[in-house]
Amino acid sequence: MTQPGTGPDVSFRIEARGLSVARGSRRVVHEVGLGVRPGEAVALVGPNAAGKSTLVRALAGLLPAASGGVWLEGRPLREWNRDAAARAVALVTTDDHEGPGLLTVEDRVALGRYPHRGPFRPLGTDDRHAVGRALVLTGIAELAGRRLGTLSAGERQLATLARGLAQEPRVLLLDEPAAHLDVGHQLRLFRILDLVRAEGVAVLAVVHDLQRAAAWAERVVLLARGRVACSGAAGDVIGGPEAARAFEVAIRAHAVPGLAHPLYTFEETS
Repeated sequence: MTQPGTGPDVSFRIEARGLSVARGSRRVVHEVGLGVRPGEAVALVGPNAAGKSTLVRALAGLLPAASGGVWLEGRPLREWNRDAAARAVALVTTDDHEGPGLLTVEDRVALGRYPHRGPFRPLGTDDRHAVGRALVLTGIAELAGRRLGTLSAGERQLATLARGLAQEPRVLLLDEPAAHLDVGHQLRLFRILDLVRAEGVAVLAVVHDLQRAAAWAERVVLLARGRVACSGAAGDVIGGPEAARAFEVAIRAHAVPGLAHPLYTFEETS
């Protein structure tokens, strides 16, 4: 677990230090410390209502800190110009489907260029290149002319991911990005995230599937009741006692020949 110190760790692309966040009168996130380095894959896991979505939105600057704060590239996020922060940080969520159903997929993805070009300006060469690359990366280039209202839930989710990629962020935050995706598209999604990480993008994703988190992430952060219960390698976190307590299950790890990580099974506890 990243512990708060005397100042921000400049090796982190984005960092929360003693971050607490309230929803209304109720504090949901409590004194969280975590950071993500350039090119790092971090999976945020935890039971329902643990505060994962709230934490991710606070990291993106959409929710204010009740105490502590968020640092982006060594500077407090509150000191960043709004457009500059939007160019640096992209947030992809399962409910991020703004725009009428008549909007095309390409138009939807092009919204990711807004922080770069501002309002009412046409797409330039760089913008069109970024949009086209995002469509190809997510495998939906053939859907570019389709209306959003004609897409399946999984296709809409890929269009939302493409919008985030078109933003060309240095930090990519994702809230359950594999929701609505079948197993083939899930594999593609996490491969895309690895390609993005190879370019130095810091990636933090809320991952519901613990097995998928173990297979993908370099580091896993377990959030329970709004606090970081533990953080570290997947085997240490998912196979550890804190995860069993948080999810109220017995977790067993099984070594499988040819797999770099264990296969986990889960049983209810009485």
